[in-house]
Amino acid sequence: MKIRLERDVLAEAVQWAARSLPVRPSVPILAGLLVRATAEGVTFSSFDYETSAEITVKATVTDEGEALVSGRLLSDISRSLPAKPVDITADASKVELVCGSARFTLQTLPVADYPSLPTMPEATGTVPSDSFAQAVSQVVVAAGRDELLPVFTGVRVEIEGDTISLLATDRYRMALKELTWNPASTSISATALVPAKVLNESSKSMTAGEQVSLSLANGGSGEGIIGFEGHGAAGERQTTTRLLDGEFPKVRHIMNTAALLNVRVSTAEAIAAAKRVALVAERNTSLRMLIGDQMITLEAATGDQAQASEAIEAVVDQPGGGEQVVTAAGFNPTYLLDALGAFVTPYVNFAFTAPSKPCQLTGLAELDGEIQTDYRHVIMLMRLPS
Repeated sequence: MKIRLERDVLAEAVQWAARSLPVRPSVPILAGLLVRATAEGVTFSSFDYETSAEITVKATVTDEGEALVSGRLLSDISRSLPAKPVDITADASKVELVCGSARFTLQTLPVADYPSLPTMPEATGTVPSDSFAQAVSQVVVAAGRDELLPVFTGVRVEIEGDTISLLATDRYRMALKELTWNPASTSISATALVPAKVLNESSKSMTAGEQVSLSLANGGSGEGIIGFEGHGAAGERQTTTRLLDGEFPKVRHIMNTAALLNVRVSTAEAIAAAKRVALVAERNTSLRMLIGDQMITLEAATGDQAQASEAIEAVVDQPGGGEQVVTAAGFNPTYLLDALGAFVTPYVNFAFTAPSKPCQLTGLAELDGEIQTDYRHVIMLMRLPS
């Protein structure tokens, strides 16, 4: 194998492919990065039996071939090279990189022992890359981190015609985002439970191109894979991951409860106030929201050592009239800030049903405008001391 490519092209391609390499591989061969040179260009690949990543970039290929080298070492080297063209040559036992006066020689790993990468499933449809990345980021904040409960570490992807729904929950909060896309067939109906971490990283890494292609194998969760493909100036990128097994909890009905009290506030003001007040919140204690007449007050304390409160203007509306159903609510400070930070709208609406029932947040373009239901975030309220 003998190739030449630009230093920046090499560095970006290797960084992207190597990001999926396992920190502690189950077998040493999985620490390798596969480099394959063909007439079409150079492809860098990684695979850990769960997630694969593959990027193809343009290069001058003198001799075709392939080599397997330490992915993390190649990643570190490619970042440190001077801004000059890089010549890579390989034989049966070593790979040599020459960039200006810098020269590196790496021992190769046996290519024959490397597992075959999964085949990319047939494309299910395409979605604008920026919209998809934003939608995923809004939902993954509610996904669980506990690997002992794997079903909660995933995002449920529901495809119904020209609509994609992304749903995640860790049992204490829940996020749902719906967006339109361009399906391969308007009659398509499918679901998949995708690892949230992989989905988030994949969506962010595909923003170089205008569109992301989604490919879902067998149209269901459990045994199967989902693939993402993006095209851009940095080359053609493909990644696949195995779907999570297990039954995702039926929680969507919680979002359909009618609100008995609505509180509308500026998103930026609520974030700023919550950040300040949360500084004195004791571990495992709530950040309290006191709901008054066209105003809310956020409060928190660490026993008698420190207390904080801040009031911000709000529009308080009780559709049913009568006595106010909720006068105070307790939020986990982290969950509240995660939820508020996920909104891209200038205003947000808090919908309450009862003091001990979940609170639903939705976005508003105007303080007195229509509630936007394409993104909904639910937080379980904490019990306040009587």
